[in-house]
Amino acid sequence: MAASSHLLPLLLLPWLAAASHSPPGCKIRITSKGLDLVKHEGLRFVEQELENITVSDLHGKEGQFHYNISQVKVMDLQLPFSNLHFQPQQHLAFNINNASISLRFRRQLLYWFFYDIGSINASADGVHIHTVLQLAKDEVGRLKISNMSCNASIARMHAGFSGTLRKVYEFLSTFIVTGMRFLLSQQICPSLEHASLVLLNSLLDTVPVRNYVDEHIGIDYSLLRDPAVSPETLDLDFKGMFFYRAREDQELENHAVEPVIKETERMVYVAFSEYFFDSAMHAYFQAGVLAIELEGEKVPKDLEVLLRATFFGTIFMLNPAVVDAPLRLVLQVSAPPRCVIKPSGTSISVSAFLNISLVPADRPAIQLSSMAMESKLSAKVYLQGKALRVQLDLRRFRIYSKQSALESLALFSLQAPLKTLLQLTIMPIINERTKKGVQIPLPEGMDFTREVVTNHAGFLTVGADLHFSKGLREVIEKYRSTPAVPAEPTVQPTAASTDPHQL
Repeated sequence: MAASSHLLPLLLLPWLAAASHSPPGCKIRITSKGLDLVKHEGLRFVEQELENITVSDLHGKEGQFHYNISQVKVMDLQLPFSNLHFQPQQHLAFNINNASISLRFRRQLLYWFFYDIGSINASADGVHIHTVLQLAKDEVGRLKISNMSCNASIARMHAGFSGTLRKVYEFLSTFIVTGMRFLLSQQICPSLEHASLVLLNSLLDTVPVRNYVDEHIGIDYSLLRDPAVSPETLDLDFKGMFFYRAREDQELENHAVEPVIKETERMVYVAFSEYFFDSAMHAYFQAGVLAIELEGEKVPKDLEVLLRATFFGTIFMLNPAVVDAPLRLVLQVSAPPRCVIKPSGTSISVSAFLNISLVPADRPAIQLSSMAMESKLSAKVYLQGKALRVQLDLRRFRIYSKQSALESLALFSLQAPLKTLLQLTIMPIINERTKKGVQIPLPEGMDFTREVVTNHAGFLTVGADLHFSKGLREVIEKYRSTPAVPAEPTVQPTAASTDPHQL
């Protein structure tokens, strides 16, 4: 009995591990090719930071030799050898080797009775910098540089002197050069640490985490866990869940297949599971906006004639005063639509009901029929800039009566006209909404190019290359000089609507 009690926790371990690992709705993989592009832009940023190094004044005395060095300024940088690579488990390593830094500073020298003021050109050669950045998710689920280690060294430094006291300066320059080399090497790492933990993290702040899409729904792009780093890739697991703005704390459980990215040929891959799309449709369904109403002149004339002929018997039995009343068609989705992703394509299944009524003036509406509708839409998913967009097309459609099989048979003649109504009237309205798209979680200034969408069983991937539309410095300075603008629009969330005009 005791043995079995010890065995039970072991048997539960796999279940507990699975329960603690929430599958992502959205996954991003950055490959070593993408990192190479980041390296070129990052190197420019590092050069700009090193050019702004502030070196404190140096003064001292050796025998009768008094010196004061001030106004140190970096004039030129040469960074011929640099490398940025992934370092498991959560790190990026950035190395600069055999770099050189040219300096100019002001001198004040006193030797016995000789006093001299001027400038000195100096160069630091054999500069080696090794930095390791640790990546992690913060408390709100945003990717951050959580820690940094840095080691910098200068192999040699040379100062050039001119003037009548040149020989004296060169003899005594050891004191100056040694001090300057020490001070300069001590300023490299603090400068890069500020650049990483403050400036680059401000760039990561531009990645949307919890963003409002419109007045009805928002998207949660919070990281589920720390990034996974291999020698060739960096993988980020995002929640990827849409939510109804009036119920932001409500969670939709994720039972979808977890996206698996195997490719490494492109700079970046973004994967979306069926859960990503299901949560969007569930949020819109909760908001009550998946409905449309057509009344009076908005009902196509040919369809109105056909509907009156189909329900002639019912209309004939009504009060003659309401026979010629306008028609009203109310189409209402009855359950959250569901997305199915297969290698052959992406489809969305929609169940709805259609109520057909007469609406006489100053009288209650008279229902002629309430029919169920089932349709299947094909979805073309594509990326434009940083916006994921969807183009929908009606593929299958059928209607049937909720009352009887006999009435379903009578409704058969309405199937083709109603399908045409959906294709010509309702689908354009839906596509106008979906073409606005939703932003992918990338920093500002970075965009996708040459996108290719590939379907898999239960998820799809978008492989793309990257390019910088703005430099790192430009984006960072923008957010340093102006207050951060909230990602959420000022429009307030709307309550769940029962108004069928929403689509």
